[in-house]
Formats: sequence, C-alpha cells, structure tokens
Amino acid sequence: MANIDELIEDVIEREGGYANHPADRGGATNWGITEAVARRQGYVGDMRALPRCEAAAIYKRLYWFKPRFDKVGAVAPMLAAELFDTGVNMGTGTAIAFLQRALNALNREGRDYPDLAIDRRIGPRTLHALQAFLNRRGKAGETVLLKAIEALQGAHYISIAEARPSQEAFVYGWLANRIG
Repeated sequence: MANIDELIEDVIEREGGYANHPADRGGATNWGITEAVARRQGYVGDMRALPRCEAAAIYKRLYWFKPRFDKVGAVAPMLAAELFDTGVNMGTGTAIAFLQRALNALNREGRDYPDLAIDRRIGPRTLHALQAFLNRRGKAGETVLLKAIEALQGAHYISIAEARPSQEAFVYGWLANRIG
C-alpha cells in the first residue's frame, strides 16, 4: 500500500512554503494548499502562517481519503501515488477521470470489463475495472496504466498553456516535477 505520509511529505517539499505568483490562478498558497481550500477547511489565519501539519491534514483528508485513493493504493500503490499527486495539482476529479479514460482505452473493447462512465468518482465499478485490468495484465499493467495517465496529464498541461498563455510560466515545472 502507498504510504500517504511519505507522499504528503514529498508534495510539501516540492511545493515549498508560501507563494503568491501573479499568474497563478490559485492565488496565495502555502505548502501547496491554496487559500480557498484552506478557508473551506476552516483555516482563518494568514496564509504565510499555515502550519505544515494543517497542510498535511488537508492533503490526507481531501486528496487521499475523500477521493478514495486509499482504495486504489490497496491494489496498486504506484498508481495511487500518481493519482494523489495529479489530484493535488489538477484536482482529484481530473485525476480520476484520467484513470477512468485510461481503463476504458485498455479494456480490449469491453472484453475484460465494461466501459466506465467518466463520472470523476471512484466507486465500485471503477475499482472493479481496475482489479480486472490488473488481474489480466499483472504488475506490468500498473506501469502501463501509469504511462497512460501521465500522457493524459502532459497533454492537459500543454492545452492549459495553449488556452491561457500566462500559464506558460508553469509548464516547464509541471512537466519536470509531475511527469515520469
């Protein structure tokens, strides 16, 4: 199973402390937690003072347990780690949609398991499809699934920059730190 505490520490180290880049649509962040997310989670202080432990608790609650990445981690720890990281950067719904799209593309026209609705939620059907895929493809299947999700993620970063040139300031870092 993926170790969520280690994954959180990796994200916090990569994201760093307080930042408020003028082109960042997320606004002020600390430890990678946006002010909007911190406020919704009950934090009322200055974002510069957001405690690291509070950021870690938010990551665990909103980006691991709520989207059910822990359930994925029980059968595919590398995949769960990628979904967590993608969810932190792009939103958990987007990460789950990438998983569902990849599973649909890899189900051999429905012979291994039925196509999934891209509902951006991990429910019984998504977990069943993941397990059926892994049963069919084995450990190598998890690696291929990771490649598919990273391909979708990379394409998404490029399309963000194409649609909003101000976001080009972040593309290099996104690709360097989040893909492969």
